[in-house]
Amino acid sequence: MRAHARARRTLATAVTAVGAATLLLAGCAQDPAEKPQGGAPAGDKAKTTLTVGVFGAFGLQEAGLYDEYMAQNPGIRIEQTSIERNENYYPQLLTHLGTGSGLADIQAVEVNNIAEITATQADKLVDLGKAPGVDKAAYLPWKWAQGTASAAKGGATVGLGTDIGPQGICYRKDLFEAAGLPSDRAAVGALWAGDWNKYLETGKAYKAKAGAGKAFVDSASGVMAAVTGSSAQRFYDEQGKVVYKANPAVRGAFDLAASFAGEGLSAKLQQFTPAWDQGFANGSFATVSCPAWMLGYIQDKAGPAGKDKWDVAQAPKPSNWGGSFLVVPKAGKHAEEAAKLAAWLTAPAQQAKLFEKRGSFPSASAAYKLPAVSGAKHEYFGGAPIGEIFAKAAEGVPVTVVGPKDLVISQNLADIGMLQVDQKGRSAQEGWEAAVKAIDNALDQ
Repeated sequence: MRAHARARRTLATAVTAVGAATLLLAGCAQDPAEKPQGGAPAGDKAKTTLTVGVFGAFGLQEAGLYDEYMAQNPGIRIEQTSIERNENYYPQLLTHLGTGSGLADIQAVEVNNIAEITATQADKLVDLGKAPGVDKAAYLPWKWAQGTASAAKGGATVGLGTDIGPQGICYRKDLFEAAGLPSDRAAVGALWAGDWNKYLETGKAYKAKAGAGKAFVDSASGVMAAVTGSSAQRFYDEQGKVVYKANPAVRGAFDLAASFAGEGLSAKLQQFTPAWDQGFANGSFATVSCPAWMLGYIQDKAGPAGKDKWDVAQAPKPSNWGGSFLVVPKAGKHAEEAAKLAAWLTAPAQQAKLFEKRGSFPSASAAYKLPAVSGAKHEYFGGAPIGEIFAKAAEGVPVTVVGPKDLVISQNLADIGMLQVDQKGRSAQEGWEAAVKAIDNALDQ
C-alpha cells in the first residue's frame, strides 16, 4: 500500500487489485506520471470542459461518476489529471494556488493537508457551503468542520468531504478461538468496549494461551494511531498552537502503545512494508486497527486462505484514519460550474455509489441510510455488516482539531518514537524523547 514512511499515514497512495466486489480501498496509486484520464470522446462538442486534479486513482472516475454526470449534463465534459503520490501532488497544488495559475477547476486535498489549506488558502477557494445542492446537515459534523476555515479566516467551507476512514478492529477468529477467547464479533467487541486499556488486557489474556509466533497486534504504531485518532484534541489546540507535548491524550496513547510492545504483544512489524503484508498471509498477528478502506487490502494480502478466518468488530472507541476533500479554486476557468460538480460528486447518493464500487466510506452521514451502505456486508470477513459497523464508528468520531503539520507530528511519533520502542526495545520515555527531538527539528524548518 504505502511504500515508505512518508506515505504511510495517508489514504491516497494505497494500491490493491481485488476488484469492486471485495471493496477496493480509495486512493490507489498506479501511474507514476501526471496525465489526463478519461473524459468525453475527442470529437465531443461540449460547451464547457471541467478539469479535476487528483492524486492516485482517486476513485471518482473509476466508479463511473464522471460519466454519469456528463450523461445528465450534456453541455459538460470532464477531464481528470492524476499525479501518483500526494507528496508530489500537494506541493504543486500549493504552488499553483500561490501563483493563481495551472489549477484544475476542482482539486482534491488529502485530510492531512486540509488544515493548512483552510488556514492559508481559504481566500483563494470557493465557499462550497453555499454551492447549489449542498446541505450541511447531510454531512458528519466533524468532517464538515475539517473543511471549514476559522472565523478569523472568513469561516467559509472550502472543502467538501469525499470519504473518511472510520476504524474497527479486524481480527483472526481462529487465533482467538485457539487462545480461548470468543470469536463472535459482538462478543469480541464487548471485550474492549469503551476503553483502549481493555484492548491491552485482552491482548494479555490472548498471549497467555496463544501459540508461539502469534502476536496479538501487528505493531505498536498501529495501536498508537488508532488511539490518537479517537481524541478530540491531539497535536494542536483550537487557536492553532502545537500542544502535543503537554496533551495527556497524546502521551497517554504513546505510553499505551508502548505497553503493547513491552508486554510482548506486538509482531513488531512496520505497516505497509512487505514483511507486514506477509504477516497477513502467515497469520502472524491476531488483530489490527483497520479503517473501512483497509478491508480490501487485508483480503488481497491474506489471500483466499484467510476467507472466513478474518472478521471485524467495533473498536474500543470511535476513531478515524484517512479521507479526502474536493476544493474549487477561484482562479479556475469555470468556478461556478465546478462548484456544482463538486457538490454533486460529494452528495450522499454519489458517496454511496463510491462506497459500493470502491470501498470509500462516505463522509455524508445521510448516505448511511441508503441500501448500498446500510445493507453492505463483506463476505470475506464472514459476512460482517460493514455498513453498520463503520457507520456507527463514523458517527461517534469527535470533532477533531486538525493542524497544518499533523502529518509531520504523527509520522515522527510513529516512525522515530514508536519504532524505537517496538523494534529496538527502547523504553517509552526514550522513544518519546527521540520523537520530540525529531518533531522539533522538523517544525523549525
